[in-house]
Amino acid sequence: MANDRNKIFEQAKAAIIQHSLIFIEEVVSFLPISKPTFYEYFPVDSNDFNALKDLLNTNRGDIKVKLRNKWAESENPTLQISLYKLTSSEEELRRLSVAKQEVSGNEGQDLKFNISVTNNAPPITEED
Repeated sequence: MANDRNKIFEQAKAAIIQHSLIFIEEVVSFLPISKPTFYEYFPVDSNDFNALKDLLNTNRGDIKVKLRNKWAESENPTLQISLYKLTSSEEELRRLSVAKQEVSGNEGQDLKFNISVTNNAPPITEED
């Protein structure tokens, strides 16, 4: 079994590198074993599993760099805005985003809400 396991490990590494895989499920699809067998051979957080995850993360990083470089060279406004959002500060992102909302109380005080319950019940207060 150890010999088979080592062979499968080498096949998994080769598939990740050759096909630029980024998900464990993709790796399993290239191997002659089932998903449960894969996890039996390479339990989560084992050294070999982590080595495979490192290869997958390297591929993810490479893809992100390539995409960001393409976006930086592009004349497409949508891609340019996306890249800007990825690289912006929190303040810049807040100013760009029309969906981001901040709610605070008067002069920094906590907000107080009164919630009415149906059937003409009195409002719920903090004391309830």
